[in-house]
Amino acid sequence: MSLCMTGIDFLHAPIEKREAISLVRGQAQALLPRIYESAGVSGCVLLATCNRTELYLHSAGNAAFDPLAVLARAAGVDAARYRDCSVTRTGKDVVRHLMRVAAGMESQIFGDDQIVSQVGHAAALARQAKTADGVLDTLFRRAVTAGKRVRTETRLNAVPASAAEVGVRRAMAFFGSLDGLHAVVIGNGEMGRLAAATLRAQGCVVTVTLRSYHHGETVVPAGCATWPYDTRCEILDGADLAVSATVSPHFTLTAGQVASMKAPPRLLLDLAMPRDIEQAVGADERVTLLNLDDLGDLGDPDAGARALAQRILEEEEQAFYEWFGYRQALPVIAAIKDEALERLRFDRAYGGLYESGDLEGLAELAVSKTVDLLLGGMKELVDAKRLAGCLTHMRKGSGK
Repeated sequence: MSLCMTGIDFLHAPIEKREAISLVRGQAQALLPRIYESAGVSGCVLLATCNRTELYLHSAGNAAFDPLAVLARAAGVDAARYRDCSVTRTGKDVVRHLMRVAAGMESQIFGDDQIVSQVGHAAALARQAKTADGVLDTLFRRAVTAGKRVRTETRLNAVPASAAEVGVRRAMAFFGSLDGLHAVVIGNGEMGRLAAATLRAQGCVVTVTLRSYHHGETVVPAGCATWPYDTRCEILDGADLAVSATVSPHFTLTAGQVASMKAPPRLLLDLAMPRDIEQAVGADERVTLLNLDDLGDLGDPDAGARALAQRILEEEEQAFYEWFGYRQALPVIAAIKDEALERLRFDRAYGGLYESGDLEGLAELAVSKTVDLLLGGMKELVDAKRLAGCLTHMRKGSGK
């Protein structure tokens, strides 16, 4: 199977290296066509989240790829810098890994229920860019199905569902209680909204900073106040807690800004990738700064849930392999059809039936000989159970 991928994730690379190659949607959209133009590539998909950047490649031929080199060349970075902190997989290992990723079983938060939508978005982006061929498109669809099944059929979601929720738990441990504290959330994307809603549910007074506000279009969690992003330092000064979760390429909070505050937030949670908050902020003795890598062990399900999830993934893997095997057989199926037609045209046994105009007899003989020839070449593989399944399928197709 001519599949390969390379991954740079939280398990193998520190945050400093991950953020240098992290990609927002627009960047991934720009890179996909460049990667697709690489020699031998028939399909490519980029999966970019806060904790991983992964490139998936498929070749219709026998081209051998160094996926890390392909990614690095397209992104304009030095591949050598990532050799010791990346993982490259090929063939069935690619399928198995993507299924586990979509199910949240390779996430920092085991059972993360956001990753399946991120896998789906990666495939959708590749479709829009016309870089997802049939194999990768089907593989990602199967992976999304696997992730959704694991989420609904197991108890993996008994652990925290996102980095935002884990960050709030860390804040609860830090303060003892969040009831009545003032929290400022910088960023109103999916992660920011979840953080704001979770903090509000814990009794915080929450303010969300916005770059702009459009009535009826800007969604802010219920019970949260808003504040202009450009004057965020004013609302941060005197707050107890701040969370930053944006896709901005620039710092949302610098060491100089924090130093100028009379009473900066005691706890700063940076849930962004690349990081939102300048790391020098952590040197200020008045504050504690936590990044994604500081969230630590984010939970694990019980053995029963893990085993059930693994069975689901194996079922979806098998479904993909069956589809892939059938796809690989399509040229042979076409050749068999051509051969059967040639026999119908030139086999002498058909001559008398042609002359008599016995179309029913002609069809019966043609079908009988074709089936005999086909199954005769598959004696070692054919059994009664498989044939019964084929017969059932044929009868469904004929409406019987």
